[in-house]
Amino acid sequence: MRTTIDIPDVLYRRLKSTAATQGRSVKSLIVEATERAWGEQPLLRPSDYIKLPLIESADPGTLHLTNEMIDALLNDELPDTAPRR
Repeated sequence: MRTTIDIPDVLYRRLKSTAATQGRSVKSLIVEATERAWGEQPLLRPSDYIKLPLIESADPGTLHLTNEMIDALLNDELPDTAPRR
């Protein structure tokens, strides 16, 4: 939901500086502060998301993987049949 609020210039500069220092958006800081004000658990931040493994390809844009190869990659194993660089 969108809304408009008036924030004093000095407070907004501090907010923007803090967001930049933490590598976050002003919006995420405002949402987190609002949640804390009501004693709620903060929502997940992008940095809290699960990161999938990077799979390199010798021919970018095409990668032919079987389900078994994906399972092996997720288990940190690389089958001998997988294309390598």
